[in-house]
Amino acid sequence: MFTVKIKSDFSGAHNLRGYKGKCEDLHGHNWYIEVEAVSEELDSLGMVIDFKEMKKVLDSILNELDHKYLNEISYFEKINPTSENIARYLYDKISPFFQKGKISKVTVWETDSSMASYSA
Repeated sequence: MFTVKIKSDFSGAHNLRGYKGKCEDLHGHNWYIEVEAVSEELDSLGMVIDFKEMKKVLDSILNELDHKYLNEISYFEKINPTSENIARYLYDKISPFFQKGKISKVTVWETDSSMASYSA
C-alpha cells in the first residue's frame, strides 16, 4: 500500500457552544492540516495522486475557512467547529475531487500537541 500526504494551514476563530471553560469564549487558532491518500497501485506516472493537484484542491477549500469565524459557516451552524468536526468537514469536501477511496485520512492540528483525525 502506498501512502502520500500533503500539509497546509489556515487561521480562523471559533467558540464552542455549551462548553464550560475558556473554549466557550471566542478565540483563534493557526490550524495545520494533513491530508493522506492511499492506493495499492500507482498511476501511469508512478503516483498515487499528484501532490500539486491535492494541494490545489485543499488550499481552495481552506481559503473558504481562512481568517473566518468558523461558527458562521453553514456546516457549523448546529455543530461545534471542533478539530474533530473540522477534520470530517475537510474530508467530506476534498474526497469527491479524487478517485473513490483514495483520500484516507484528514488530520487537523489545533496546537503543536493537540490533533484530531477523520477517516472513513
